Order: sequence, then structure tokens, then C-alpha cells
Amino acid sequence: MAVIGLGIDVVDIARAEAMLAEHRKRVLDRLLTEGEHAYVMGMPHPPRHLAVRLAAKEAVYKALQVLPGSRAVGWREIEVTRADHGRPVIALHGLAHRLVDERIGARIHLSLTHSELSAVAVAILEE
Repeated sequence: MAVIGLGIDVVDIARAEAMLAEHRKRVLDRLLTEGEHAYVMGMPHPPRHLAVRLAAKEAVYKALQVLPGSRAVGWREIEVTRADHGRPVIALHGLAHRLVDERIGARIHLSLTHSELSAVAVAILEE
């Protein structure tokens, strides 16, 4: 397997908190899938979980930029889910799914972390 794309992003948790305070419904409807929305709002500190999901989506978007046509991928086409044992994984929808699906054997690896101040995500596109 070879790494063909790499993305990293950091989001300030205070920024996510302000986004939720000012534009909660718009932010959640525009940026998150229904599953992500339910997960984030079900957590004790939603801004932390929103921030790490936004970082993950941006990191995956950056990793996908090696694929022709990937600039048109939307926020809700990249979804952060969890494997049975809790590890974060990416589910792709729409254009994002088609672009990666065309690269037979392509996979996205994701690592997330957050502190009290920041959320960070790294995504690796491998083929």
C-alpha cells in the first residue's frame, strides 16, 4: 500500500462553541450528517465533539485533493462514525464516495485528538 494523500487540520474549541451559540441549527444542518448531529449533541460538551468532527472533515478533504474533481466534495459527504470498539472511521457519501471508490483498494485512515482548547485530525488516503 502507498500513501497518496495526507491531510491535517486543527480547530479551536472556542470557535466551535461560538458557532453553536450563534448559529446552532444552521451549523448542525449544513456541516453534519444526522448521525453526527445526534452524536455531538448527545455528548456532555458538544463544542469539543463538533470541533474534532470539523477538523476531521477538513483533514479528509485535504487528503482527497490528489483525486481529480475532489474540490466539489461537500461537508456532509464526509462523515465521522465510530467502529464497534470506538475507533473513529470515515464514511464517504456522494461525490466523495465515488471518487474514492474509483480508486480500487483506496482507504482512509483517521486519527483524532482534542484538548480543552483544540481539536486535531490527521487523515491518510492510502491505495
